Amino acid sequence: MNNNRQLTAYLQRFSIFIVLIVMFLACSALSPYFLKTNNLMNIARQLCVGILIAYGEMILIVSGFLDLSIGSVLALAGVLSVAAYKSTGSMLLAILVALVVGILCNLFNGIFVAQFQVPAFIATLGMQQIARGIALYFTGGANILQIGKYVNVGQGMMGFMPIPVIIVIVITVIVWYMFNHTRYGRSLYAIGGNRKAAEASGINAKKAIYVSYIINGMLAGLAGVIFMARNNSGLPNGAVGYEMTGLTAAIVGGTSFSGGVGTVMGTVAGAFIIGFLENIMNLLGVNSYIQNIIEGAIIVVAVAFDIMSKSRKSSKRIMAADDIQKQTK
Repeated sequence: MNNNRQLTAYLQRFSIFIVLIVMFLACSALSPYFLKTNNLMNIARQLCVGILIAYGEMILIVSGFLDLSIGSVLALAGVLSVAAYKSTGSMLLAILVALVVGILCNLFNGIFVAQFQVPAFIATLGMQQIARGIALYFTGGANILQIGKYVNVGQGMMGFMPIPVIIVIVITVIVWYMFNHTRYGRSLYAIGGNRKAAEASGINAKKAIYVSYIINGMLAGLAGVIFMARNNSGLPNGAVGYEMTGLTAAIVGGTSFSGGVGTVMGTVAGAFIIGFLENIMNLLGVNSYIQNIIEGAIIVVAVAFDIMSKSRKSSKRIMAADDIQKQTK
């Protein structure tokens, strides 16, 4: 019995990585082009923006919130960053502009969510419209072209590694450390699991929410720089729907939509699963509208699976408690 339980726990813990391996093998079998070096490198570059967004969404979802504005904030931070670079020629200033824009937009979200207790869905939906509107107004709806060496952040190489991949690896280590070895990271799980109990234990939930949105904003700003650099232009209409990309990667990677559960490596695995799926559908010539349908279905199924899993665990806990009560009578 104990062996069966250990096997079940092991499979549950590593199921997302098993799915990732199966997906990789299936894609390799479906298309001879999938394993080509250029294709795998392309997947890695494309996933960089998605992984950064997924980290931001994961941080918020674990603590019981979300962000529907991250695609628009990414676009606004990106176009203002490109404009700053074209005006000054300073890449450092351009990156700082993107980070500041991302932080300011998410401070807006944090204030309304933490201070005024506006549902995160509503607050970030409003910011989605505001950020996109500012980006379009600033550029007049036109793309910013001829961005020069700015493209190196998204297209350049450092040795044999693409620069955006190196950036994402560094961010991954930082986010992993934050979740596993800091008081703030542990507090996010507590807030998402039971906010009232977390506050009763001395955790400052409001402060944690502000910090979560600020970190989310920094990740959105950095993703905006990489996105614009990869596309070789400032795109005010870029990254539409990317909030769903981040949400999907986080949820598929095991982050519970009801809060309190999620891992960095699971989110990375979820992003790769979505990336492999999108890539193989492109290689096989699947219609883009069909791809949207499939990705939407994945979100629904993943959330439904999460809800059913939690319901089963709750039922087991209730049954165990009933058994204990019967035994003590």
